[in-house]
Amino acid sequence: VRLVDSGGGLVQPGGSLRLSCTASGDISTINDMGWFRQAPGKEREFVAASTWIGGGTDYGNPVKGRFTVSRDNAKNTVFLQMNNLKPEDTAVYYCAATGRPYSRDYSTYDYWGQGTQVTVSS
Repeated sequence: VRLVDSGGGLVQPGGSLRLSCTASGDISTINDMGWFRQAPGKEREFVAASTWIGGGTDYGNPVKGRFTVSRDNAKNTVFLQMNNLKPEDTAVYYCAATGRPYSRDYSTYDYWGQGTQVTVSS
């Protein structure tokens, strides 16, 4: 499985960005796709997840109510719509996929995108 994520950039506080992650390869093995982020000097943090079959979603507490994860199954793509961005959202964002049951633990994810930088600053 190969993941390619994109859509990051520089945005002012209160602004919005939409990240995309497209999967290719043997996607039949994917059960769950997630988004994580890592800021300098900090551990990788769970952001959101979407179950590949069933469409269930989950969000980390810092982003609840501001971020929305969605999917386009026909294009094997997962999106992360980020609204009302704050400076503390600044990080490298990674999409990830796993064939195991859903989890917020990044160590359970087997496949990772290359990461896309999101910077929130005035």
